[in-house]
Amino acid sequence: MLVDTGVLLAAISPRDRRNAQCAQLLADSKVPLMTTLPVLTELFYFIQGNQRLTDLAWRYFESDVIEIAAITDLDLPAIQRLMTRYADRPMDFADATLVHVAGRESIADILTIDHDDFETYRFGRNRKFRIWPAR
Repeated sequence: MLVDTGVLLAAISPRDRRNAQCAQLLADSKVPLMTTLPVLTELFYFIQGNQRLTDLAWRYFESDVIEIAAITDLDLPAIQRLMTRYADRPMDFADATLVHVAGRESIADILTIDHDDFETYRFGRNRKFRIWPAR
């Protein structure tokens, strides 16, 4: 199962209205969770200057709950094609890496609060994502 920035941010942010739901989803996931370094970059950008949230975020990655999928220079052309294909959204780099990894690893499940985009994105041979949490 893939994990997007919004779920991670909500899970560590007590003031977020989705905090309990997202934290529970991460805690209850029985399958390996996977994300990408650009998702971590977004997360740490949003929480910069807040040491408490930074410490909470690091706990997820130090506990091996979430695996970081490798993105190499060989993946970049495919990621660029995705960003071009979805330029009308527009698709950011972090989302593009998740969609790319979904196709590469054949992972249809994603933890995201970004329903509008991930309901639009397709991977593999036009596969749709299964999005958690539901709207």
